[in-house]
Amino acid sequence: MKIKYNNLYTHFILVTQDRLPIIHEKNRQRIEKYITGIVNNNDSKLYAIYANPEHVHFLLSRSPTLSEEDLATIVSDSSERFINENKLCIGRFAWQESAAAFSVSKSDVDKVCKYILNQPQHHHKVTFAEEYESFIKFYQKTLQLNKK
Repeated sequence: MKIKYNNLYTHFILVTQDRLPIIHEKNRQRIEKYITGIVNNNDSKLYAIYANPEHVHFLLSRSPTLSEEDLATIVSDSSERFINENKLCIGRFAWQESAAAFSVSKSDVDKVCKYILNQPQHHHKVTFAEEYESFIKFYQKTLQLNKK
């Protein structure tokens, strides 16, 4: 059956191998534009993206024909190849083998977009490790509440 309408919003986080801060500011927008193109070319729509030195956040509404894992793999493999071919970092660039994907309700899309676009200010207060841990705790708590 073909799905005509969907509301499949997902907040992805890709992390550099060993959490190394190797995405330089001078290349950030180029990487963001490339990832945007990958998303668009896979029948999905990007709402917000920000490439930090050691991780990238992006929010999208994805095609129902792709799972989160499929889309994360496409984005990570293609962007990794692009970064290496264009020598956008020193040495060989790689993402960690796992990523994070969090579902987002339509009512929270604006809030998550603002959060993603506010990454520089956010990380002046909170480290990436602290941020990631809070995501995991929040979603584990949500899962436990949903099981009751």
